[in-house]
Amino acid sequence: MMRLLFGALLGLLVAYPSLLSVVVAVAVAVASQPVVLAVAAGVIAWPRITRRIRGWTS
Repeated sequence: MMRLLFGALLGLLVAYPSLLSVVVAVAVAVASQPVVLAVAAGVIAWPRITRRIRGWTS
C-alpha cells in the first residue's frame, strides 16, 4: 500500500512540478511536530521492542 501511495505521489510531482514546494512545506510542518516524530519512532521501533520483550518472558 505504501509503495502505491509513494508511486502516486511521485507521479503527481512529475506531472505537476509546482506541487513539490507544497509537499516540502507539508513535510516540514509535519516533521516539526514532536508528537508526530515520537509516533513515527514508535511505529518503526515496535517490532524490535516486541521481540525483545518476548525474549524476556520466554
